Amino acid sequence: MKNNDNRIQFMGNIQEKIGAFLPEAIFEEGQYLTVSVPADKLNALCRFLHDDKDLQFDNLVSLIGMDWGETLGVVYYLNSTKYNHWVILKVETSDKENPLLYTVSDIWKNAELNEREVYDFFGIRFINHPDMRHLFLREDWIGFPFRKDYDANPEINPIPTENESCSVDTVSLRKDAEGRIIEEKRKVFQDNDYIVNIGPQHPATHGVLRFQTALDGETIKKIDVHCGYIHRGIEKMWESMTYPQTLHLTDRLDYLSAHNNRHALCMCIEEAMQLEVPQRAIYIRTMMDELMRLSSHLLFFATMCMDLGALTAFFYGFREREKILDIFEDTCGARMTMNYNVIGGVIADIHPDFQRKVKEFIKEMPARLKEYHEVFSGNVIAQNRLKGVGFLSREDAINYGVTGPSGRGSGWACDVRKRSPYAAYDKVQFDEVLYNEGDSYARYMVRMKEIEQSLHILEQLVDNIPEGDYLAKTKPIIKVPEGRYFKEVEAARGAFGIYLESRGDKFPYRLKVNSPGFNLVGAVDHMTRGSKIADLIAIGGSLDYVVPDIDR
Repeated sequence: MKNNDNRIQFMGNIQEKIGAFLPEAIFEEGQYLTVSVPADKLNALCRFLHDDKDLQFDNLVSLIGMDWGETLGVVYYLNSTKYNHWVILKVETSDKENPLLYTVSDIWKNAELNEREVYDFFGIRFINHPDMRHLFLREDWIGFPFRKDYDANPEINPIPTENESCSVDTVSLRKDAEGRIIEEKRKVFQDNDYIVNIGPQHPATHGVLRFQTALDGETIKKIDVHCGYIHRGIEKMWESMTYPQTLHLTDRLDYLSAHNNRHALCMCIEEAMQLEVPQRAIYIRTMMDELMRLSSHLLFFATMCMDLGALTAFFYGFREREKILDIFEDTCGARMTMNYNVIGGVIADIHPDFQRKVKEFIKEMPARLKEYHEVFSGNVIAQNRLKGVGFLSREDAINYGVTGPSGRGSGWACDVRKRSPYAAYDKVQFDEVLYNEGDSYARYMVRMKEIEQSLHILEQLVDNIPEGDYLAKTKPIIKVPEGRYFKEVEAARGAFGIYLESRGDKFPYRLKVNSPGFNLVGAVDHMTRGSKIADLIAIGGSLDYVVPDIDR
């Protein structure tokens, strides 16, 4: 009750402050205070919210392109890392022929790629954005696929099939003194830059991701990221699926956080429906999330070590991960895309051997971790390759939206399990692992220490799973009340968010994934400039992005 009172008080305070700064703002209550802002005042209001010492909305959590029928627009979720307060901004334009809004990339750096994504799929261009190119789609793509009136018929919107070289030019928009829009072309790279491609071959970039890299000798001058090689249009597909059907695709995003992703979508729908989930299901979900985190961190250890030439460590990580996959297979019937969480709980009760195997794993892992540190963590070659490499300050981690272990390696306490507890995380004791060095070694060590904390969480839960139902009863056809909803969980790579906008139907009007990997890739250019080409591999390994999480 006290937290709710504080939230109401804060909403009143921010409404008063925004009202004084921007009298034409329109307010709407809901999960968080929503503020509708005139398009030409958006940047000024965002700057005010970011800089005001009593508000300090320094974290742009999500930037969501929208087609509301008569208008196009963007919804922004802002968070204060100091106060953990939230506010939603909404801006729209009725010009669907040439939709223009103002960028906020000069305030939050992670807006750069997010605004390019909005341009890709909705056609909204952002004034004063430094690089208004497509990101996921080809430059010669016809139409904007996430608009409600987009026709996918290839006779109407032909799909380009010819080879396309990457654009050598980019466009930025600005307004002159008389209010006219001026398009300014500039080159992505200089004429004398030596360009090499890192990727899109899988071993180079942990997935089909392409880094166009400008080099001066072996020193990195600039990296231009190219995404979309495996983009599947999942968010568009969701608009024609019922809510139970939408769950199927979450395991295909970051497949190393499959349980966590699906947990987020289920909780978003459940909270919107005000559906009470049985305690047994809550405990099982929490344990599955932590096993998933362990599985992911073990794969991180294995592949990161392999990237730096430590092949023995690669086999060590897979050796232990196989035992977690065995536990998953017993209960879920699969080892990777488990499809286990459902609306109202979990699809099946745990296997009779689940608790025994989890306890055996908890007992075994400390000795295995000691082996990991002996073979790799203390190795002089590993330390020389990782320490002081790929520095990211706490301020830049927040600015680029780098959450999860990578953000905590820069000293940012951003663990969703601590900041906004969900499931059974308010019933267990664990430490948020923080390192302040901000380099690749710190990001590596955060994950190694988080393995210990996940084991500690499982140890507290494994013998305390409540009896009772594992699934709440729901109606045959699930409809979510009209409104907008947002839910985050702490996935293996960081804060994984789900935005849901409902019109009261059995299909979502808009379902958007806020993936942690997207922001990780957005920070690569900043983190690698001035580093050696070999450092790019170490930095990429330490960030641990998973490409299907980026290419949705």
